[in-house]
Amino acid sequence: MILKYILNILVLVFAFSCSNNSKNSIEGNKEFSSPESQYTEAMILFDEGRYEEAISVFKYIERIYPLSNEAIQSQIMAGFADYIRLDYDSAIFKFNRIIKKYPSLKNIDYVYYIKAMCYYEQISHEGLDAENSNLALENLNQVINRFPDSKYAKDSYQKIILVKSNLAAKNMTIGRFYQKDKKYTAALNRYKIVVNNFDETKFIPEALYRISEIYYSIGMIEDAKKTAAILGYNYPKSEWYQYSYKNLVKQNKKSIFSNPIDKIFN
Repeated sequence: MILKYILNILVLVFAFSCSNNSKNSIEGNKEFSSPESQYTEAMILFDEGRYEEAISVFKYIERIYPLSNEAIQSQIMAGFADYIRLDYDSAIFKFNRIIKKYPSLKNIDYVYYIKAMCYYEQISHEGLDAENSNLALENLNQVINRFPDSKYAKDSYQKIILVKSNLAAKNMTIGRFYQKDKKYTAALNRYKIVVNNFDETKFIPEALYRISEIYYSIGMIEDAKKTAAILGYNYPKSEWYQYSYKNLVKQNKKSIFSNPIDKIFN
């Protein structure tokens, strides 16, 4: 009985030893495998959607082979994996680190672009806080300004238009609210932001109309007419110019009826 018990223990010890040897052998193989083969392994995991496992291998490559090209690419791919997983903060942190460490990297334009996308994809709608819109705009502009010939420049420009539309819509919404509440100065400031900063967007005709409308409301008739003229010159077929023209006709009629003697002598 005692002999049987001893034999069982020996079997367990042998099995544990084999297991450890096998594990050590695997780790040893990994240690001595090239960064190229490990990067290939990580990319297979990445392509299979096993992002956490892929990131783990990318980090291992960076730690063991810090001077290799695969280490740099691993840092980029680890950030991209975070981006795909919608872990934007972690991705931005990694991309900022890459930009700081490797400013002359051959594909650094891609890093700037994906970093910008991290902000862009967090924009929900114009009613929310504009922080992500402003950050997206700033980073997309960096892509265009730093890398005008990059294959990502065209898409960055198109997205800038969308971001600006988002910011313009936000300012228009706030401006309408102020105007309805007869807070004309605050409303004018919002509409002028749209005209001065977001002239590529579809909101310019309405913004000019609203500015003209407010000028009429506060008695600044000449300024109202000048703004309406700018609207008519640049957007003659716009519905907002038609509204502006009706306002002008209405104001002229008011002027005629309120000053009949002036009309006769003029």
